[in-house]
Amino acid sequence: MGLEPCPLCWLQRFGFMGAGLVSLLAFLHGPKGFGNRIYGFLMVLSAGAGLGVAGRQLWLQSLPEDQVPACGPSVDYMLEVLPWFEVLQTALKGTGDCAAVVWRFMGLSIPGWTVVFFSLVILVGLFVMFRSYQPKNWVNS
Repeated sequence: MGLEPCPLCWLQRFGFMGAGLVSLLAFLHGPKGFGNRIYGFLMVLSAGAGLGVAGRQLWLQSLPEDQVPACGPSVDYMLEVLPWFEVLQTALKGTGDCAAVVWRFMGLSIPGWTVVFFSLVILVGLFVMFRSYQPKNWVNS
């Protein structure tokens, strides 16, 4: 599609990568009890951060054109020139690029869909956190 991701899009990708990495680690580790709660919490934390960033981008997209922040430099350029903390600050503020709606599917823009999927990941994380673990009794009594 040839779309160049804006700074907020990059942060949303990191949110998905974080939740995916936590899920992979949980799968490989196979925790029981309290370990499930830790992995579930980390999933919710990562997806919640991504949800917040996607919500910010939706808010930027809803602004009138005269209130949209000015376009900033690309993420690649910022990473070369600025310290990490300033790159993060600039990315969280958003730029004019972040307010552009360049793609829609079923009425939702890309950050709209990421809100949907982050919400699903959060629900899975909450399920993992709060389900009760019942060990299976393999011996017939």
